[in-house]
Amino acid sequence: MKKRVISAIIMMLIAIPIILAGKEVFSLGVALLSILSLKEILDLKKSHNKIPSALTLFSVLSLIAIIFYEYQGSFVSYGISHRLLIIILMVYLLPTLFTNKYETKDAYYLFGILIFLGMAFHSMIIIRSDNIYLFGYLLLIPIVTDTIALVFGSLIGKRKIAPTISPSKTIAGSVSGSIFATVIGSIYYCLLINRNNILLIIIMSLILSIVGQFGDLLFSKIKRENEIKDFSKLIPGHGGILDRIDSFLFIILFYFLFLKII
Repeated sequence: MKKRVISAIIMMLIAIPIILAGKEVFSLGVALLSILSLKEILDLKKSHNKIPSALTLFSVLSLIAIIFYEYQGSFVSYGISHRLLIIILMVYLLPTLFTNKYETKDAYYLFGILIFLGMAFHSMIIIRSDNIYLFGYLLLIPIVTDTIALVFGSLIGKRKIAPTISPSKTIAGSVSGSIFATVIGSIYYCLLINRNNILLIIIMSLILSIVGQFGDLLFSKIKRENEIKDFSKLIPGHGGILDRIDSFLFIILFYFLFLKII
């Protein structure tokens, strides 16, 4: 527990200045974070066969291209080039014709992971560039959810949500986490961002908390399928990058569904 707390403090001391520094520094930090996340996915042994070194390098370059594609543009009307995605898919698929060790399922796996990570980290830059308080809100939701779920789950939690996927997660912890995240997140949003539609803000905060927990469970399933406890040992007491930001990745993507109505 001591190691976990120390690591959490160090992560905060690193993350907060980067978030506050401005979009250039923040964008570089996001790029580094995305590459480390991609490496953790590529290091999985059972989700895919061994990826050729050339395609690993291509994946890194493609991820950076997706993340930085037109991020200076409008917050609402942004997008990723269809041409870019077609080129990436073709480059992934063509090598499967010349080797049996790298198969079409590996190509589609890589493409799916690249789109997911690219869109999520791309969205981080878009949101941070538009409104730092909004970025803080989306970061606050999973932090409160996970913290409260851990506390209440250990105190009163008995029934498990998905014992075969994540034995430590309980219904009591999940519900408590979502309640606190909804209240605290809604208050934060009303005070610092917008208070025009309080009911919608409350509903949005609740949904985002639930979505974050879904993302956490999904990544836990990936770990179970690969028979690993953590995605890496990069952060002492916490595991890898994806062990820490799995919920946030889903929350930040799902938030865009609310853009037209809030």
